[in-house]
Amino acid sequence: MSARIRTLVVLDADVDRAAVEAALPVDVDIEVVGVVEGFEESWSTLQETPTDLVVVACAGYSERALFFVEGAVRQHADRPIVVLCGGSPNGFVQRVFEAGADDILTLPQTPTEVTFALHKAMARRRGSTAAGNVALSPMICVLGPKGGTGKTLTTANLAVALAERGKRVAVVDLDLQFGDVGLSLGLTPEKTLYDLAKSGGSLDAEKLEGYFAVHSSGVRVLMAPTRPDHAGAVTIEFLRDVYALLRASNDYVVVDTPPGFTAEVIASIDSSSQVCMVGMLDALSLKNTKLGLETLELMGYDRERIRLVLNRADSRVGITRDDVVAVLGRRPDVTVPSDRDIPRSVNEGTPIVLTKSRSDAAKAYRVLASHYEQRENGSGSRSGRRRFRRRKG
Repeated sequence: MSARIRTLVVLDADVDRAAVEAALPVDVDIEVVGVVEGFEESWSTLQETPTDLVVVACAGYSERALFFVEGAVRQHADRPIVVLCGGSPNGFVQRVFEAGADDILTLPQTPTEVTFALHKAMARRRGSTAAGNVALSPMICVLGPKGGTGKTLTTANLAVALAERGKRVAVVDLDLQFGDVGLSLGLTPEKTLYDLAKSGGSLDAEKLEGYFAVHSSGVRVLMAPTRPDHAGAVTIEFLRDVYALLRASNDYVVVDTPPGFTAEVIASIDSSSQVCMVGMLDALSLKNTKLGLETLELMGYDRERIRLVLNRADSRVGITRDDVVAVLGRRPDVTVPSDRDIPRSVNEGTPIVLTKSRSDAAKAYRVLASHYEQRENGSGSRSGRRRFRRRKG
């Protein structure tokens, strides 16, 4: 990247161009490489013009602007986007951040205020993606469009299986209303994501350490809020900051999600390096799993970064392995057989990889862990990475 911040300004059709141009920065470190009207022409310019930062200006609530922001984020996740808006219509600010923008300012603004916002967005994004020259560790988002497929079970056993390999693993319970990771690991939620979000002050890796619940395996968990009405305190922007810090200070981050593609889930997918899609051997689950895979494809998520886990894969329900392939368009990467000890392990709060380590189910979760370890090793050596972590002793 050059020393100057190459900035493309994109104008919605009905925005006040004069107000936007009056707000554009005059900082010598910021070079406006173009001011383009209309999103179609802007998209072409974005493909052809080297750009470090994008400013999107609109008059009010604009689905066109949101669609453009989402596309620009998918194309280049490391490039910051700042939105200038002629007003603050209901719901638009939240939608802007959900789309992936880094900041939103309400016009009119002075060039000084806009300059500060652009520098702040660049500093935040550089810190998130480079984390002070620290290579970011894998973040695995565990998904399942249908409830009851075993997402939390998979999260707990995968995390412990990775920890058994000597990895430093952090888990985030993103089911903000009804999270059960703590129950699956036998942990008591003394502090939660809600407490962290409401704590105030700056957020850093050292502060995060005080909010983990620690499992005997070494897995550390950021617990879901204990009350459903606390979920609203955990914002998209807050989650992005948490994920960046966790990926800079752990070997793996595993995120357990609620059913469906909520705003928090979409933001987590955008922040992740890999996805683990969990389904079951029944028609409803397979249908929803197929829709989930198609949704990831529409989001531009690389199929090679998706692992497919099928729970209760040996159930005799009239659906064969070939039927599964026909419905999903791919074979599961890992099949977990039914095991009467799995419900018992959940009730006891101890993952089956620990209670019945030689069972076929435990072996399946270790195979899943090996998939992620092999992928990490295949993407290049981690030697020489600067790691910020608390050393024992």
